Amino acid sequence: MKELDGRKISREALEEIRIRAVLRVEAGESPEVVIKALGFTRGRIYEWLAKYREGGIEALRMKKAPGKKPKLDGKQLKKIYRLVVGENPMQLKFEFALWTRGMVQELIKREFGISLNIITVGRLLHKLGLTPQKPKRKAYQQDEYYVLKWMAEDFKIIKKLAAKANADIFFGDESAVRSDYHSGTTWAVRGKTPIVKTTGARHKVNLISAISPRGEMRFMATEGNVNAEVFIEFLKRLITNTENPVFLVLDNSSVHRSTEVRNYVESTNGRLRLFFLPPYSPELNPDEHVWNYLKNHNIGRQVTKNGWDLYTRVTRVMRSLQKYPEKIKSFFRHQWTKYTLLSAY
Repeated sequence: MKELDGRKISREALEEIRIRAVLRVEAGESPEVVIKALGFTRGRIYEWLAKYREGGIEALRMKKAPGKKPKLDGKQLKKIYRLVVGENPMQLKFEFALWTRGMVQELIKREFGISLNIITVGRLLHKLGLTPQKPKRKAYQQDEYYVLKWMAEDFKIIKKLAAKANADIFFGDESAVRSDYHSGTTWAVRGKTPIVKTTGARHKVNLISAISPRGEMRFMATEGNVNAEVFIEFLKRLITNTENPVFLVLDNSSVHRSTEVRNYVESTNGRLRLFFLPPYSPELNPDEHVWNYLKNHNIGRQVTKNGWDLYTRVTRVMRSLQKYPEKIKSFFRHQWTKYTLLSAY
């Protein structure tokens, strides 16, 4: 009798046949009758019985096929993870600063002499727990020591001075909104990029704002550039009708440190004091989140017709934000700004 071709039977079915055949023999049936009924040669049943008596039912189960040996071993995968997570590509003599699948592909070729296609590289990165993400920009001139010192020591000193003077602390910043800025997405037919009609002319509104941990916000919009004269006008508005002195924290812009601004601050006789963040450290300023709210969640999703339309839309959003102190307070609870709330204020 011709034996069945086991290669044409699934692995699971073969496993079931072996186990059932051995159990029938163990129950008292003749080995040769059992194997003949199944269509296999008589030698098979004795092979299966030998495996069963040596290792039990588990010995009859199908062993997982070894599969193709991976091109990269555990140590190599560990090194790839360490380099991608811990190194800037430019530190490794690559031309660009962002890790792409192509650059990881080249890294693997350079480090191990192994060529992988781009799809395999993508799967490997996912296997390592890595995903493509939009990076945050950070100036290489930033000094980590001054950042940590500001968060751990300098700002605490400012808060103590403010408490002693019964002063209100504000964080201030400037930004600009352009009519051609847009953010967000819209649903459309696959492969057909939607077109949103807007004015071809470019308009810009410059803004200055200041927010406090108590949820207060002051702002001023102008179509002109923010120079010392404009900034001083904002400072005058900031301290108008305030009962307490104001401590204003700013970045190191040349306008903020100008002689004109310094002279004006001195003329307030203590009603206003300026303090400066570490250089190149916008993430430490809660007021930066005002611009994200304004641009990405509001103005960037709207269409403006002309310069005046842009100006009115911007001021409308800013006035609306003033009515939501809890939202403003949330800007102080982000990862890099919550240091402002660590001690009593």
